[in-house]
Amino acid sequence: MHNLSLNNLGQTRSSQQRNHLLLTADTFVRTPLPGMKGCTAVVHAGPALGAAFAEYTAEFEAGGQLGSTSAQRFLYVIEGAIAVELNGKQTEVNPGGYAYFPESASHRVLARTISRVAVIEKPYQALNLVAAPRAIVSREDTVQSQALNGDPDLQVKCLLPDDPSYDFAVNTMMYQPGAALSMVEMHVMEHGLIMLEGGGIYRLGDSWYPVTAGDFIWMGPWCPQWFGAIGKVPAKYLIYKDWNRHLLAGAR
Repeated sequence: MHNLSLNNLGQTRSSQQRNHLLLTADTFVRTPLPGMKGCTAVVHAGPALGAAFAEYTAEFEAGGQLGSTSAQRFLYVIEGAIAVELNGKQTEVNPGGYAYFPESASHRVLARTISRVAVIEKPYQALNLVAAPRAIVSREDTVQSQALNGDPDLQVKCLLPDDPSYDFAVNTMMYQPGAALSMVEMHVMEHGLIMLEGGGIYRLGDSWYPVTAGDFIWMGPWCPQWFGAIGKVPAKYLIYKDWNRHLLAGAR
């Protein structure tokens, strides 16, 4: 007699709806992207979904590397270690480290060891009289944490500068057990979110989902959204949002 898993019975927490997506590890499909060597991608979001950005997790073998991109690129190291090469200089980036490259920045990304890296790519929306953004290689632990809406149990770190040259933001958010957003949010920005630690309950649209480390969430514009942390350890996620641009920017 066979022991059937939930997957064998067609069950999963993954869900795609009109204005949101939850992807869980049991449904991940891996694929190489152009230029990758010793590396595959779990593609989470992109234009095929309706997103204005692309996000994927790059899974490297030791010595693996990413291909090039014509878009701006943000990297956050989840596991392992990578080297980023910019202007002939190599910098090692370890877990909690991150890098940002503008569209014009020629760079290379190579894995020192088996690694997992969150990758966000987006075409740049220039602003008149605003200088192009600069490349950044840094670590999360150097960024000052701020309480969201004065709640010390909900801490935010803004990984990109609050500067109009950057047309998106990437933050980490840490919730102590039992901490929650103070309101259900509905807004024009879209999000890409990777759960890094712990878990909780996410409201997306009219549905409530249990989420845990490794899950990915896409939230479209005006998707009702709320999160509360549950369990005995803090919950932490990495979240993208479009930022610093007028809502008609890029409209046709």
